[in-house]
Amino acid sequence: MDLVHALQEPLKNALGQATAKVMAEHLDLHTVGDLLHHYPRRYAERGELTRLSDLPLDEHVTVVAQVATARVLRFNGGSGQRLEVTITDGSGQLQLVFFGRGIHKPHKDLLPGTRAMFAGKVGVFNRKMQLAHPAYQLLRGEGDADSAAEAVDSWAGALIPLYPATAKLESWKIAKSVDAVLPSAQEALDPLPPALREGRGLIPLPEALLKIHRPHTKADIAAARDRLKWDEAFVLQVALARRRFADAQLPAVPRRPSPDGLLDAFDAKLPFELTDGQRRVSKEIFDDLATEHPMHRLLQGEVGSGKTMVALRAMLAVVDAGGQAAMLAPTEVLAQQHHRSITEMMGELAEGGLLGGAEHGTKVTLLTGSMGTPARRKALLDLATGEAGIVIGTHALIEDKVQFHDLGLVVVDEQHRFGVEQRDALRGKGKQPPHLLVMTATPIPRTVAMTVFGDLETSVLDQLPAGRSPISTHVVPAQDKPHFLARAWERVREEVENGHQAYVVCPRIGDTDDESAEPKKGGKGKKKAAADEDGDKRPPLAVLDVAEELAHGPLLGLRVEVLHGRMQPDDKDAVMRRFAAGETHVLVATTVIEVGVNVPNATAMVIMDADRFGVSQLHQLRGRVGRGSAPGLCLLVTDMPEASPARARLGAVAATLDGFELSRIDLEQRREGDVLGQAQSGVRSSLRMLAVIEDEEVIAAAREEATAVVSRDPDLEHLPELRMALDALLDAEREQYLDKG
Repeated sequence: MDLVHALQEPLKNALGQATAKVMAEHLDLHTVGDLLHHYPRRYAERGELTRLSDLPLDEHVTVVAQVATARVLRFNGGSGQRLEVTITDGSGQLQLVFFGRGIHKPHKDLLPGTRAMFAGKVGVFNRKMQLAHPAYQLLRGEGDADSAAEAVDSWAGALIPLYPATAKLESWKIAKSVDAVLPSAQEALDPLPPALREGRGLIPLPEALLKIHRPHTKADIAAARDRLKWDEAFVLQVALARRRFADAQLPAVPRRPSPDGLLDAFDAKLPFELTDGQRRVSKEIFDDLATEHPMHRLLQGEVGSGKTMVALRAMLAVVDAGGQAAMLAPTEVLAQQHHRSITEMMGELAEGGLLGGAEHGTKVTLLTGSMGTPARRKALLDLATGEAGIVIGTHALIEDKVQFHDLGLVVVDEQHRFGVEQRDALRGKGKQPPHLLVMTATPIPRTVAMTVFGDLETSVLDQLPAGRSPISTHVVPAQDKPHFLARAWERVREEVENGHQAYVVCPRIGDTDDESAEPKKGGKGKKKAAADEDGDKRPPLAVLDVAEELAHGPLLGLRVEVLHGRMQPDDKDAVMRRFAAGETHVLVATTVIEVGVNVPNATAMVIMDADRFGVSQLHQLRGRVGRGSAPGLCLLVTDMPEASPARARLGAVAATLDGFELSRIDLEQRREGDVLGQAQSGVRSSLRMLAVIEDEEVIAAAREEATAVVSRDPDLEHLPELRMALDALLDAEREQYLDKG
């Protein structure tokens, strides 16, 4: 049987239309291969049944237990009846209930002493946990007593796979479907080169698929998992290694700074010493810029570690060498901020060609979508003639009419906010591929960098420049302790009285167009009641409402302004200028201030509904304060109860300023998403067995092996099975994503 037909056969041929439809709609499984790669989440074992004492509320569960009692009760004057069954597994008890006509079959099946698997959603009734109308499968044989006993024995000796399931498709129904397609596993072609597989002591792929679905022992499961993790890590790393190999074949113009040129002049006028980290990373970048193929480097560093300084020195080196450098920012606010801070840092060096400009100077041009026509025309001319050595802009830089004289370096700030197509379009504007530097202030654990950004070399800035102040962070439980919130506003007043400024961040803007940002929780009449009942049900707090309340309430008399993404660009810039100049005391904003905004005099930040932001995002936001010599204060306001996971998350943010530690926590809570596609798109992850955080050693080893394989055989001519696995992984969308990375 041909591999393509065996594993790519549609599930409807193997399982029938009805089951295939449910699998496609609820589990995104379409082919035999998809189902074979839908692995059990865990296994129920003999004697060690799922503990009823640990059941999570409101979740779909599968339990293996024994019926202790079963009784029929009548209600509504005898017209209604319900079956109550109590099951036990030794650790605890659970009640099952069946109503009306639905009681007949379970009443016959679920006799005391019967052992079965039950699946349903855990609810509470009369303060007791229960499953209402659970699906169940009896664990006993058909026919005579001997065969029944035999079936129980064979069940008792087996490991029962429990699959990720849905209300529409219970675990054992998935198991039956797997049984139907399991013979096709023999047809699976093995993507691992035999030498690698034998050298690493890994079992063949057909055997791994058999053992993951139908293990006899725990050792079977371990061997299968080791093997399947390697598949995922290796195929992914081969894709990235081929990308790196192809990039290394591209030509690029080496850019070496000229001695006594612009870079030296800039360094000479710096009023502070560069940190050791900045020097080390700059050297890595300068070494890359001097080579004849394009640099592809990821620069990650803590909030405020001085990435912009490193990027600026790289841009100056390229201008020194006769090229141009473009910096791409995700928002107009940030582009204007970068333009302002870079021209300030450079002083007269940013006035090339102007009276009073330095002899080594160059022009630093801003290009955004909202510029007036005359200013835009002038900026485009400066780029086309080469007059502007450095250009800073938003995606307006990517438009067709933007032409560069000689684009040598592209710096992308906050890569995760840019589509890959946009990065690619900008890279296409050089005569030869320009060098690429991607910056992110979101710390990325090493393993994630090796997967998500595996086609880039990585540099890390992990020390803060001298003079940076510590930030203290506290959780403010507004619901439990309203006086804590009152005290938060007093603290903001105290900071302002001491000559400082503050941010207040809200999740929503709050005008009428903003409904999409609001969870749809029913009609208006329900909102108040829902809010009282559960902090998570009310709409998130909004900038416009909170600013109004503060200006007329706790912050009366202070100058309060708002900033959000739907304001006109000129208005946004004016607000930021007034705040930077100290004219505004308190800025109430959305996450538009999350990245790059630099106001050293801002010392306090209050984040409303902090539980609605991710861990890394809270860390980013917090990095906006404590940027000067005075210590920073960040208050995380939440209505969530103390025992909730949301509060635990906020506690983690308050407990550490280490962004790498927080990014690990964030990733563990969110899972990896699809590391090749858009990370949070909800696409079924291409990583089913590999955990990016836990399997660091496998990923590092796979990267090494993949690099070696690709350098020997870049087109994988001698490894057809690996090439097929790669094609399956890199469907059109992901292939494009990698190609443009």
